[in-house]
Amino acid sequence: MAVTLAEEIMLLSLDDESGAAKERQSAAWAVAGGILLDLVLAGRVSVDDGRVRVTDATPTEVPLLDERLRQLTVWCGKKSRAPKVTEWLTKDHGKAVKATVESLRERGLVREEQHRVLGLFPVTRYPEADGSVERELRARLSAVVLEGPTHHARTTGLLALIHGAKLHRLAFPDVPRKEIAPRLEELTAGEWAAEGVRRAIRDMQAAMVAVTAATVMTVTS
Repeated sequence: MAVTLAEEIMLLSLDDESGAAKERQSAAWAVAGGILLDLVLAGRVSVDDGRVRVTDATPTEVPLLDERLRQLTVWCGKKSRAPKVTEWLTKDHGKAVKATVESLRERGLVREEQHRVLGLFPVTRYPEADGSVERELRARLSAVVLEGPTHHARTTGLLALIHGAKLHRLAFPDVPRKEIAPRLEELTAGEWAAEGVRRAIRDMQAAMVAVTAATVMTVTS
């Protein structure tokens, strides 16, 4: 079973040795966005004018995606009009991260460890168990950035999510953001997928910029 976009983003976020999530909040928004994008690519969901609609509730046979699709279908059904992408990301990002990490654990890509902070507060960490998928992922992303655009919609979509959530340092830790950000802007602006998918990506990028900015303002205020 192919690794989902959400799982790829989570692998980039989790520290290989400690299992702690880096850039936790922004990565959480991107994980939820990754699930949404996979559902768009699977023809189950559409995103237009910043609003999300379930167009086909048929299961994809990918458990991680299907449970979020089920939740999204129920939630949208309670709304009088198509809800905003920002509403769904705000509602679902915590649950999406939890489900994604559990999926990675079930695949054997991370392992679960229990620790106590200061000997008192229990925390759960997810260090790497099998690094092959993340190594392939990082090599693929680097190749696209160095060699040029790809017509693989999922890879370019992943770069768009990384760029929208400002996770450049997670994906490209050895390249300054001021160098990589313009490159990702260029790559994700091309005609790498059908117009409907590219429009969905643009709307989701705008949504992630909005929610991550709101998070920063809340934390610093």
